[in-house]
Parts: sequence; C-alpha cells; structure tokens
Amino acid sequence: MKILIYGINYAPELTGIGKYTGEMGSWLAQNGQEVDVITTMPYYPEWEIHESHKGKWWFTEQIDGATVHRCPFYVPETVTSAKRILHEFSFMLSSLFFWLPIFLGKRYDVVICLSPPFHLGLIPVIYSKLRQVPLWCHIQDLQIDMAKDLGMIKNKQFLSLMFAVEAFILRRCAVVSTISDGMVRKVEDKQVITSPCVFFPNWVDGDYIKPLSKEESLRVELGLANSDKVILYSGSLGEKQGLELIIEAARSFTSRSDVKFLICGSGSGKEKLMAFARQYGLTNVQFHPLQVYEKLAALLATADVHLVLQKKSASDLVLPSKLTSILAAGGCALVSAVPNTTLYQVVNEYKMGILVEPESVDSLISGIDRALSEDLTLIQRNARKYAESYLNKEITLRKFLIKLRQLVNKEYRVDVVRYESYEKEV
Repeated sequence: MKILIYGINYAPELTGIGKYTGEMGSWLAQNGQEVDVITTMPYYPEWEIHESHKGKWWFTEQIDGATVHRCPFYVPETVTSAKRILHEFSFMLSSLFFWLPIFLGKRYDVVICLSPPFHLGLIPVIYSKLRQVPLWCHIQDLQIDMAKDLGMIKNKQFLSLMFAVEAFILRRCAVVSTISDGMVRKVEDKQVITSPCVFFPNWVDGDYIKPLSKEESLRVELGLANSDKVILYSGSLGEKQGLELIIEAARSFTSRSDVKFLICGSGSGKEKLMAFARQYGLTNVQFHPLQVYEKLAALLATADVHLVLQKKSASDLVLPSKLTSILAAGGCALVSAVPNTTLYQVVNEYKMGILVEPESVDSLISGIDRALSEDLTLIQRNARKYAESYLNKEITLRKFLIKLRQLVNKEYRVDVVRYESYEKEV
C-alpha cells in the first residue's frame, strides 16, 4: 500500500507522539508498505529544534525505509497557549509545500493523520474528498478538552470554534482511533462520528525494554550507590503532569540520605522545577537530560520507584506514554489517577503499581513511603507480565496493518472495540 502519514511529531524524537508515530512509520515500511511522511523538524520535548536539523528548510530524508519530508516551522522559546497555536499553524502552512504536489500527483491508498494538533486534519480531509482516499485519524491526546479543563484557553467563543473544527474533521474520517478505553468513550460522547471509535493502544518493544539488574543500570554513570533508593521521573516536563509535587515531596525526605529523586527530561516546565529545587536548597534532587533510547532500559533499571503523574483535569484526556516502558522494564509505577478512569482501573485490576490521589503532596509522600517500605516483587512481576501480554509492539502494529488493508480494500468493518475485548483477542 501507498501510505501517507501526516503529523507534527516524528522520529528521532524520544518521547510522546513522535516516538510512536516514528515507530509506526518504520514498522510499516519494514513490513512491505510504501510510506511517506510529512512532518516537522524534530523538536520535542526540548522545544528546540535538534542540532542535527537546525538551519534546514524543506528537505527529504530516509528513516528506516520511510520517506520523511521535513518542514521548517516556528518553535517558541517560551510556550504559551497563543504561541503554541502559532507554532501549530506554522507547520500547517509550511507543509503545503509538500501537500500541493500531492493533490495533483500520485494517489495514496490511505492517509493517517495524527492528533494533536487537532486541526491538522483539515488538509487531509480536503485531499481525502478530492481524491477519494480513506482518512484514518489517530488521537493521542484530546487536545481541546485538555486545554479547556486545564484552563489553558478560557475564551468560550474560541473554544466553541475549535470544537466545531474538530467535529468537522472527525465527521469526515473513515476511521477515528485513540489509545485508551476512557478516551474512546470521550470521543464517542462528542457524537460527531458515525462509527464507533477504535481502540488502538500504544505499545512497547518488550525484547528491547526489559528488566535489568542494578549492575546494568546507570547508577554508576549518574553517581548513585546501589544502596540508594531512587525515585525517578523521566519524560516531558510539561504542565499537565503537576510535577511541582515532586519537589514538594522531596522536601519530606531530606533527612534520609539514601533517598534520591531523579528527574530526567526536557520541556516548558523544567526551569520552574529547577528554580523550586534551588529555592528549597534541595540536595536530594538531580536533574539530567532525557536519555537516548539505547539507554532507556538501563535508566529504568536505575529506579526503585517510577513516578507517573498528571493533574485531575487531565484524567482520560491523555494516557501517559511513559507507562508502557516502565511496565516492560518490570518497574514499580507510582501512578496518580482518579477512580473510574482507564488508568486507575487498569493499574488497580492488574496490581501493577501504586495508586495515589492526583495533585496531593500528602498522597504522593505516602505512596513513596509505601513503595520504599514494601516488597515490590509482585508489583514488578505483574508489570512485566502485563506488558508481555497486552502491549506487544508486533501484535499491536500487525493488527493495525490488517485494518488498514481492510480499509483500502473496502472490507473494513468497525466493531465496538473496548479495552477488555482487545485483551481477550490478544
């Protein structure tokens, strides 16, 4: 099949949407598909164009068999709601350089559009209708709902306009998918799609990300002793996680010299976190850059406890992508989640982590105390078992490829796909 992928994030970005979209494109290309990608220069989560792509304009490169078309765009130094909107629209406009020839050139069999940004679907919708090509929209974050609930955008008229644009796009897609059962329900509750939303989960390569010993970890490299109790947060340092709680919690453990907090990542909130740590004079908090993928398993093996934090208002609007790697590494995840959300229910049902109340310093401290005092063997074993059973990269992407073929061959039948039914099928 000739497949076109359109999204603002792609490999070699190490976290978030770019990681999964990049792996999807590579896997499809390596499994016999002709894959073209229209995307930006890599910039996330640092919010700075990677050194390897700085100073470049429109150009094309090959990544693992996929043809990747890169577009220049605006990346703000300080991320605000207004600047983020400009950032996203600059990519849409810039991408027309590659889109315009496509409208008159070869016909793709299917277009896959990644959201967010939600409005990226406007150009693929036009192409889909003019060239009679099915459009698959895959939603990684419910961007507008999150912006509303987190108070990032407060203008009601502007929010209404954004929801109207989102509805216009989703109504014209052949397939709409998302990454959790709770997000499936939220998409269907919008009542703008004519077929059930499809559950298409994120995945992990369990052969590469696996449990390692402390001796194989990064403890020596990061100046940590084997006897240290390491609390790790690794990933994007943004607004939706409520990460300032980590610094508050670290203050409660200053009397324990063996407890170390490790924060690895980049993002708009990093400077703020570092300022908090300096303000409190904390010596038990270390900041490090995001580690390359080749070191991810070793980094995860460094920790005794892994923090997976988000705000209450982000519940079921986004599913933390970092959790898949933590589970595959057999780690103990300390997860902040609201009861009755997908994240809470799955962690609780499979006993593969410790649940705490979001946005509560006391609950976070209590959870860390519990993790440091209990035998975590069962939780760690359950985590790895879950990853092997339900997050298998090969199974997930092969199922996706089958559905793409059915869609192209006009044999596609959308069933009501729920988390439980997917697990039983796997």
